[in-house]
Amino acid sequence: MTKVEKALALLEDILHDRGVPRNIRSLIENCIEILKNENEPEDVRINTIVSMLDEASSDPNISAYARTKIWSYVSKLEELRS
Repeated sequence: MTKVEKALALLEDILHDRGVPRNIRSLIENCIEILKNENEPEDVRINTIVSMLDEASSDPNISAYARTKIWSYVSKLEELRS
């Protein structure tokens, strides 16, 4: 399984979680599109997504559950970068 495939699996898990707000699920859909864009190197796509998710986790309107879930997945995505 490639880095992108692993990242897609993680994002799909967040996307289908009903505990995550709609605006974050929309962001996840954008992240998935970025990952599928093969014009950029894998590491660049993963870094972009990590950045987007990190920014989303600082939204003051997000629940503690969703924030914790995003942080968990950000840390898993960061492992894929190395």
